[in-house]
Amino acid sequence: MWGSRWLSYENGLLLLLGFSFGVLFFDRNALSFLMPFILDDLHLNNTQIGLLGSGLALAWALSAYFIGAWSDRSKRRKPFLLASVIIFSCCSFLSGLAGSFLMLLAARIIMGFAEGPFLPVCLAIMNQESSPRRRGLNAGIMQNAFSALLGTTLAPIILVWLAELNGWRASFFIAGVPGLACALLIWRYVREPAGSGAVAMQSAEANRQDTGILALLRVHNVCICALISCCMVGWLILGWTFLPVFFTEYRHFSPVQMSRLMSVLGICAALGGFLVPALSDRVGRKPVMILFCLMSAIAPLTALLFHGPLWIMGTLMFLGWCGTGVFPLYMGVVPGESVSPGIAATAMGMVVCIGEIVGGFLLPVLSGWVADQTSLAAPILIAAACALCGGLLGLLLEETAPEAVRGNPCQRPDSALEL
Repeated sequence: MWGSRWLSYENGLLLLLGFSFGVLFFDRNALSFLMPFILDDLHLNNTQIGLLGSGLALAWALSAYFIGAWSDRSKRRKPFLLASVIIFSCCSFLSGLAGSFLMLLAARIIMGFAEGPFLPVCLAIMNQESSPRRRGLNAGIMQNAFSALLGTTLAPIILVWLAELNGWRASFFIAGVPGLACALLIWRYVREPAGSGAVAMQSAEANRQDTGILALLRVHNVCICALISCCMVGWLILGWTFLPVFFTEYRHFSPVQMSRLMSVLGICAALGGFLVPALSDRVGRKPVMILFCLMSAIAPLTALLFHGPLWIMGTLMFLGWCGTGVFPLYMGVVPGESVSPGIAATAMGMVVCIGEIVGGFLLPVLSGWVADQTSLAAPILIAAACALCGGLLGLLLEETAPEAVRGNPCQRPDSALEL
């Protein structure tokens, strides 16, 4: 299957893990796109909407770090991928069965625990299996390309269409099916990364290192990436959680218009999701992260302030949503290039954990409460502020891209040398 250059194991692995993560995002985002239908049926307020996103994010955060660290200690990746995919698919079915807010919240929390370790474990595998010059590109394709196509572009169109035909519960049932097929393919084709030579020595050394959160935060780039994660995860989660309701309830767009605008964001994320990391392979991680984090503020500000034609609004939001391209960099590539491979999943999981707790858990709850006290404009303004802060934090990063630091050891981050 992997005989030719284009059908190499690296490319096949990238395709399978990327598609699986896309299915995961389809399931995670389903709640946001179906919220206009669920809102009246379960009699939810804005605080409860925020709690649904926050509960999943908190569970995602904790499992990303602790199960990612467990994967490092066990030196095994595949069993964690299989368990994650099977459980989050089943939780989509549970979401469709929910008859109350509490039952729906419980289903989303369990889903968060299942989905959390999938990304850091996948990024750790891709970091090890990728050639250095393709590390950013591969991480971008794996994390963003398929998740954008499936989770942001197709999800609102398919799920809203199904909900209008058969109700929102049927949409959840259908959303859970592809994940089970992905689990079968992962079981059949994914192999454990090679554990011989230098990597095995680094893994053994990692077991003797302090991989607690405070120890990892002493690594400069890991600390900065964790802070950027708080801002950019907040920007993204607030967008996913509140933009669909903001468009229908505050801007009074129809569900079809909302689904088309959200699909535009998915197309952008699919393209920018791998072009932005690929650009960082050539010009460096730091300038790319600064630029595209700052650009991210365009999307929420356009949603709030622009009142012109819908196609121009979609174009402006398309540009702003290019900020999704920095996610593989601060979540995977930069932390992975700043520590030894033996603790890569732990470092990546910690960045995801902190970002999800602050940006995915606390901010949506706070924003939902503020929206109940004021209006739905509040979460959108907070999202714009998060993007601006993420760009400013990027100024503090140390460059890690192999092409940018080649021949200049002084530019190599000290943290990468220490670990």
